Amino acid sequence: MPTIQLNSEKFKEEVFDYTTEKEWKFKGSQPAIIDFYADWCGPCKVVAPILEELSNEFPEITIYKVNTEIEQELSYVFQIKSIPSILFIPMNKQPMMQAGAMPKMTLKEIIEKELLAAKDQ
Repeated sequence: MPTIQLNSEKFKEEVFDYTTEKEWKFKGSQPAIIDFYADWCGPCKVVAPILEELSNEFPEITIYKVNTEIEQELSYVFQIKSIPSILFIPMNKQPMMQAGAMPKMTLKEIIEKELLAAKDQ
């Protein structure tokens, strides 16, 4: 499945409505990753094709992208200070934010240990 571009409205519908909920309440039906990026960001351009590959390798997770230049409200809500910033969302635990570009093996390890393993618990 290809990565999915999110705007703030779609984010509130599919991921989490930060305007009505105080506590994290994930709306998705499977674990997810959200890539906060900008078109001008070099490291973001390195991570983007890796996330596309991972979206094909792991159809049991959803991979979203948020353009921080356009979706400034989401950037503010999630306190994005550097990009890329990647939000890992397991099904039954709190999400985890990681700033900076990561190699494919590291991303794969996080998916397997934090997102897919946590799904079974």
